[in-house]
Amino acid sequence: MVSSEVRDLLAQVPNWSQADRPAAFRTIITTITSSPDPSHFAADLKAVTDAIFLESLGVVATRALVIDLIDALKSLASGGFSTDSIDVNTSGIWLDVGKAIQEHIQSNPTLATSLVDQTATIYEDLIAAAYESQDSFTDAAKTLAAIPLDSSQRRVSDKYKADLWIRIIRNYLEDDDATNAEIYLNKLKNIIHNVADDNPVLNLHFKLSAARIQDSNRQFLAASQSYYDISLSPAIAEEERLHTLSMAIKCAVLAPAGPPRSRVLGRLYKDERSASLEEYGILEKMFLDRLLARAEVDKFAQGLAPHQLATTSDGSTVLAKAMVEHNLLAVSRLYRNIGFDALGSWLGLDGGNKAEEITARMIEQGRLAGSIDQIDRIIYFESGLEASGEKGSGRAEVPVGKEMRRQDGMVQALAEVLERITDDLLAEFPQLVPAGVPGN
Repeated sequence: MVSSEVRDLLAQVPNWSQADRPAAFRTIITTITSSPDPSHFAADLKAVTDAIFLESLGVVATRALVIDLIDALKSLASGGFSTDSIDVNTSGIWLDVGKAIQEHIQSNPTLATSLVDQTATIYEDLIAAAYESQDSFTDAAKTLAAIPLDSSQRRVSDKYKADLWIRIIRNYLEDDDATNAEIYLNKLKNIIHNVADDNPVLNLHFKLSAARIQDSNRQFLAASQSYYDISLSPAIAEEERLHTLSMAIKCAVLAPAGPPRSRVLGRLYKDERSASLEEYGILEKMFLDRLLARAEVDKFAQGLAPHQLATTSDGSTVLAKAMVEHNLLAVSRLYRNIGFDALGSWLGLDGGNKAEEITARMIEQGRLAGSIDQIDRIIYFESGLEASGEKGSGRAEVPVGKEMRRQDGMVQALAEVLERITDDLLAEFPQLVPAGVPGN
């Protein structure tokens, strides 16, 4: 409800001359913000806003009063103008009055084209900031996206665009909306090279946003590499570097098993800082191709984000899928061949058919070297052949012919050993040669 004092002042507007009205409105604004009772701030400022735009004071006078209204709203933030200093009441006032000012501006085509800078300030410094303080990050991102950038009345630098798009991206990511965040990241990629050299912090935010989007999109291998590069940056504090290193390890663990992941794991394992992190135990076992127990996996899962525990199309979680593939690689280091059902038991799967399906997919994708005998339900691992990570590179030679040749070679070697033993015995004990045998 509008306070009686402001209501009385506004009632005198018709008595003011056209030239005196801007100054009179400015006095009313000052009266409102200096009032010890904040309960009427929103209603009073909205009433003044309505009165200003009803008066048709002209573009110049209206622009000046809009700036005064913006400054008055900013002054309500305690401890200076920042999102952290905005309390619930202030954010509510900013939203109510900011939207009211913006609606009046947009309803007048002349003002809409003339007050572009003020429109941007209202969206950026008031409405979006209020949404951010209320944790309404998607609404904040949409508000920032409405700021005009391409206008004949307003020219903005690449630095301004980059700052704005980074803020939009970060707001979308706060609500795990990687799809919309990626749209603005792609826009940012076109100009980041123009501002990165002079703005290392901005460039760091760009890289971190890219890593978070890759992480959200389950591009874990690329995300791990991005996080690791950030962890080496001297532009951030040591605590933040360790945090991004931890994120790099988590993403590497969740990445599809295979040679590319092994290379990333090796890079992380050899980093001396990794030993101080909680994730080091599982990192070490994965790098050394050791089997992981259920308890270790469950403990690791406690530190993952919700999207990293999401369910995939086959009903399993991202983590469970990564662990099964890793343990399959570990089994391939222990066995030359193994039956479907036995492998399924090792991997904690229901039956051998699922184990066969996972093995076949990894072989086809070049992440595991081996072959499958579906008739005898046996998987043959190639210990001497490393898959390259390229599709089809994991296919080994057909096992039937190869196994036959391997067994023939073993029999031949055994026969040759027996023959040498026999020759040595006959040379030492010629009397053992039966009578009538040629050469006796």
